Amino acid sequence: MKPSRKATPARTPASSPGQSTPQAVAWLGYGGLVPFVALAAASLLAPDHRSLWSPALIAYGAVILSFVGALHWGFAMTVPQMPARQRTIHYVWSVIPALLAWPTPLLPVAAGALVLILGFVAHLVLDFSLVRATPVPAWYLPLRLQLTATACMCLGLGAWAAGR
Repeated sequence: MKPSRKATPARTPASSPGQSTPQAVAWLGYGGLVPFVALAAASLLAPDHRSLWSPALIAYGAVILSFVGALHWGFAMTVPQMPARQRTIHYVWSVIPALLAWPTPLLPVAAGALVLILGFVAHLVLDFSLVRATPVPAWYLPLRLQLTATACMCLGLGAWAAGR
């Protein structure tokens, strides 16, 4: 005779206490930092090729800033209890990072890096407001904070190296 299992209520990802970042999300998120770290390091350590590394860092930052904007579109689409006004704010915000990022490869490296850093920080601020008002996974904000901090440090280092 099999032991009986007691039915437990299903938990939503946002309500699961102590939930860790899913392995695939961690690999993809932290893996996405590799180009930031590699290009910032190359800008510092291989000054003869800085004219290649620095613009590549800005271009990659532009792609990633555009990507993170889409996260808010996804939340606005999939969180049914989100109030209509907040949903609209997140839909509108979700396209702004791409608009900020788009011209950055055309700017001088320091200016492009500054715009990207400001975009990443603004996105993180909106992430905090999203988390306060919406059920998102417990791991979301700590992950976003770590990824944003690393990306911004790399962009800052790359801009500093380009100015040397």
